[in-house]
Amino acid sequence: MKEGFEILEPPITKPAPRLLCFRCPVLSRNLEEVVLANVDEVSTFAMQKRRDEHLSGRWLLAQALDVWGINPSELEIRRNQYRAPSLAYLRGLWKNTALPSISIGHSEGWAYVALIENGWTVGIDGEPDERRIAENAFDMMASGEELQQLRSNPHMAIRTWTAKEALQKAMRLGMNLNPRKIEFPIGVKECNFSIENLNFQLVSWTHKEAHISLAWGEGDGYDSVPEDELLERTRMAMENTDSWGVGCSTTRNNV
Repeated sequence: MKEGFEILEPPITKPAPRLLCFRCPVLSRNLEEVVLANVDEVSTFAMQKRRDEHLSGRWLLAQALDVWGINPSELEIRRNQYRAPSLAYLRGLWKNTALPSISIGHSEGWAYVALIENGWTVGIDGEPDERRIAENAFDMMASGEELQQLRSNPHMAIRTWTAKEALQKAMRLGMNLNPRKIEFPIGVKECNFSIENLNFQLVSWTHKEAHISLAWGEGDGYDSVPEDELLERTRMAMENTDSWGVGCSTTRNNV
């Protein structure tokens, strides 16, 4: 492990966009040390475990962005109505350089982050490979032939779940997409997958004690807000004056 985090190497055999994956241990971290943390969001966490997971994920994302070649101190994280995260420049920077799409996750003491080049969406999920899912929960995650396969191969349930979780994240819908609508061939480690007229790539692998799944497909990993249009009109107006940019400031809802 380098500088507190690992760069993961998914076994991708087909051509893919620029894509990087990372993980780090979940640790107690000071809010002031996590540049991408949001103090208002952190203040809502009642449990220390949830706080540690959140701050470790945001800390890892900052390290990943640095490896990618982007200064994380210029960015903030937004969420869409399904809580899917995306990157945006701080208000006042007036930058329009394309930013990568992101996925953040955590499980059993580890935080995971994936970055993919602009124009694609990505989802990553990791779980302990030895973890077992109770068989009475199988019908909540699968149906039909897939459900029967899981009942015949219960040890494969956690691998199936990580794949579905990764795809839900890549679609930027989270649990708003019923996992029973996603049917993967049991035990397949790399495949193409189509759902709701969208195409995705999926790869799963075991890294040390964890089973990890990664999904990606073409799409917009950024969710605009009404303020974006106003900011763009303001930027264009400022560019048409001789004094544009004077007195500009950036804002972050942080510490």
